[in-house]
Amino acid sequence: MRAILILGPAAALSACMATPEQQARTERNEAAGVLSPDGQSFGDGARLAGPARTCVPLNNIRNSRVLSDRVIDFSGPGRQTYRVVLNQPCPQLGFEQRFTYATSLSQLCAQDIITVLQGPGVMRGASCGLAPFQPIDPARR
Repeated sequence: MRAILILGPAAALSACMATPEQQARTERNEAAGVLSPDGQSFGDGARLAGPARTCVPLNNIRNSRVLSDRVIDFSGPGRQTYRVVLNQPCPQLGFEQRFTYATSLSQLCAQDIITVLQGPGVMRGASCGLAPFQPIDPARR
């Protein structure tokens, strides 16, 4: 019985450990929110492509890609991509990789709030404020 109690936490801990590939992806995604010392590129290789914008028209957003609890890339027509680096981590955003937002305008703005969608259904999680939309040239994959 004691062996089960001792091994239980160890087994549970090993099940939570990330594979080297998962760890590398996590580190790369977290680096996506860090601007390089030259101020021209992000840690994932994406480069700045113009001044940040406070708002982006909704018809310029076709897709979103959550990179971490702080970084979301919004893709538009062509290769237009905007990176939003949240001021604070948004709990579970990187894990769930999905969110919702509501706006009465025809654009999404830095002061708008996103809400993480959790679980297999549509359970609402943390709500977090957006930040400015930075045009980027994504890193080549």
